[in-house]
Amino acid sequence: MAQIPIIMPQLGESIAEATVVNFLVKVGQEVRADQDVIEVETNKATMNVTAPCSGRVEKLLVDLHESYPVGAVLGMLDVDPKEAERVGLDVPDSKAGHDANGGSPATGAEVMEGLPRRRGVEPTVRGLPVPAQAAGASYMSPRMKARMQELGLHAADLAGVAGSGSGGRVTIQDFEAFLAQLERHRLTPASSMRVAVADAMRRSWTRPLATVALPVNIDALLAHRKEQELKPGPALYALRALALALAENSAPAGRLVGHHIVHPDAIDIGFAVEAEDGVLVPVLRKANEQRLTHLLPKYNNLVALARQRRLPSDATGGSIATVTNFGTFGLTWATPIPLPEQTLVLGMGAGRAVPFWDTSKGQFVPVMEANLTLSFDHRVLDGGAAGRLLARIAQLMAHPGEL
Repeated sequence: MAQIPIIMPQLGESIAEATVVNFLVKVGQEVRADQDVIEVETNKATMNVTAPCSGRVEKLLVDLHESYPVGAVLGMLDVDPKEAERVGLDVPDSKAGHDANGGSPATGAEVMEGLPRRRGVEPTVRGLPVPAQAAGASYMSPRMKARMQELGLHAADLAGVAGSGSGGRVTIQDFEAFLAQLERHRLTPASSMRVAVADAMRRSWTRPLATVALPVNIDALLAHRKEQELKPGPALYALRALALALAENSAPAGRLVGHHIVHPDAIDIGFAVEAEDGVLVPVLRKANEQRLTHLLPKYNNLVALARQRRLPSDATGGSIATVTNFGTFGLTWATPIPLPEQTLVLGMGAGRAVPFWDTSKGQFVPVMEANLTLSFDHRVLDGGAAGRLLARIAQLMAHPGEL
């Protein structure tokens, strides 16, 4: 009799492993070709593994509720040599897999060497038998998902776990070892705000995000600010300029839902305020309809309330874009992430003196310059549209008296 393996098949283009959930046959049972023998579950569906040919189930090599990679040997069939020949398999010498004295079958590579092969066909796949572009770490078995849901964890929490499964996938054994290792470290509870920020950023990162940047001369802005009795912060100038630019064309702030761009019905702009262990985003409603001098008292009041974590409900949520001034931390360049319900976030870096070539004087002169960055949902905007919006914001900021 020849022994034919039952192999975990490729169950889909991006499927690299599956969990055994049920045995549909018993050891010793006769099966026919293409009969369902093992039920397995992937992250997409429950499917059956079939017998490669007719024969008798000699053994099952896997356990229920365990995950196995594509290509794994799930069991063995005892097959008549004629049946093996009928399906196009070369039957190895009957002594293959036994020692010279007729002892017990060999194991490991010796057994695999003794398995039948299709005539004239050499294996061409090495390593993981799934497309090279498939993101290995993204797959989680149903058992893994259930365990993570039980613990209230997300896939992002496993970013630092090195997987030992097929294609670097994190197995349930890797996960349990990771949890055991955590217990040896000092653990402190995350604040509710930190958890909320983490959840928002995790959801934001499900989209393709990109960033464009533009250095802008802020000499005029600083001069205008110096003349004001109540001095607006640089971020408020940027917020007002963004609001006016979006009032001219609201499409860049639209959200892609299915096959439609949902345009905003009001130019409500949020701004980031650092609070204890997190960030709050108060909102200035209809910022395009109010001049800078009218926005300033509201802006200052909301900043104070945010730092006290006492923002009223009508001052949060519903904004179409956010402005963040990372320059307050001395940073000149950053790539902020837009909130999940927004398409845009405008960032402003710290101002610094740089040389600028003055053509009228024929020499370099010092100017104050700051980087503006615009991070955006690349599904809604391309680089050209984002660049034009950023250039328009810079143009408006160059005339602060009109804001």
